[in-house]
Amino acid sequence: MSRFPDARAREILLAVFQAAVKSADPFVTLAAHLPQRPHGRCIVVGAGKASARMAAALEAVWPEVALAGVVATRYGHAEPTARIEVIEAGHPVPDANSERAARRILETVSGLGPNDLVIMLASGGGSATMALGADGITLADKAAVTRQLLACGAPIREINAMRRYLSAVKGGRLAAAAAPARVVTLVVSDVPGDDPAEVASGPTAGLPPDAEYVREIIKRYRLDLPESVAAYIARKAPPRQAAHSEVHVIACAMSALHAAAECARGFGLAPQILGDAIEGESRELGIVMAGIAKSCARYGVPSAPPALLLSGGETTVTLPRGGGGRGGRNQEFLLSLALALQGQPDIWALACDSDGIDGTENAAGAIVAPDTLRRAAKAHLDMRDLLARHMSYDGFAALGDLIVTGPTFTNVNDIRAILIG
Repeated sequence: MSRFPDARAREILLAVFQAAVKSADPFVTLAAHLPQRPHGRCIVVGAGKASARMAAALEAVWPEVALAGVVATRYGHAEPTARIEVIEAGHPVPDANSERAARRILETVSGLGPNDLVIMLASGGGSATMALGADGITLADKAAVTRQLLACGAPIREINAMRRYLSAVKGGRLAAAAAPARVVTLVVSDVPGDDPAEVASGPTAGLPPDAEYVREIIKRYRLDLPESVAAYIARKAPPRQAAHSEVHVIACAMSALHAAAECARGFGLAPQILGDAIEGESRELGIVMAGIAKSCARYGVPSAPPALLLSGGETTVTLPRGGGGRGGRNQEFLLSLALALQGQPDIWALACDSDGIDGTENAAGAIVAPDTLRRAAKAHLDMRDLLARHMSYDGFAALGDLIVTGPTFTNVNDIRAILIG
């Protein structure tokens, strides 16, 4: 007899995910990382899915400070603010508002003095919501390169390297524009390793990538470069100058996974954190994780039931040249996992993007249960075909197993939890 009824297993997985997300809420984490209140002006800028929430939290903590500035976030991710302007823009592909936000942010940090303070609120998604091409590169051309990289399965660090190289604001260039003001960067990290130069493509941290590295990416993925991008890359690369910024990571995948583990212990589970920086093709990771879950169920290795396997990071989905598909990397991972488990008893799994949006649809992710394939067959769903066509969303939607949270206003990347009863 199963240790967990299906409803109880789902309740546990949802609670664990919610605990992870709550732990990364800027209203919970931001205050402890703020610098001393400034003597001069305090300019607030930001970009990413959590930037508006971070701005609202900053206003709440510093009600007496004369804050001013602008942040760029994804459509639907705005939060009410009184003193800091919020611009909603395109994601994952930048749009006209992304360019408008970048120009406004550059204007906001210009003409500052050494007694002024700039607080940069950086989070995942900022690469798209704040976008301005380097000399001669149009927004449309930047968007074209981004679309190709997203479709070909390139890891996020390579996508961000291209974004930094082609940008007038990323790769430390925003910090340079703010000089000689003091710059403090607060980061909600969604990247493996929590490198601040990678979050939002590092507008105030790190430096642009080496030109040769960029050429290797172009060659590896056979990118069809717009004329302006090809011309810019062919020219002599500008000098690489490191940004001068004090950086504090206020929330990240590992801290969220620890919060999830603590929640799991409250349910009498033995949580095992497998890592916060797991990458690779989503469907391949599904097969690997199914094997680990089976080992737990059969041999108690690496954790004896009742157990919970937790992991974070960012996987990829490689689409065919023509594009297509419905569903994000978490749903594709889960569909592959379900097929590899083949209805193994007493194993449930959840995988969700902590920002509430997995891919381009309205779901944060989904849940897999021991009866997922049986219910799919009864509904005449060919799950292998859906996986082959990258249509995981359609399968989980038909089964009623999508998780829809709406925007969570934070972003520490994916949270995966596998329950072994």
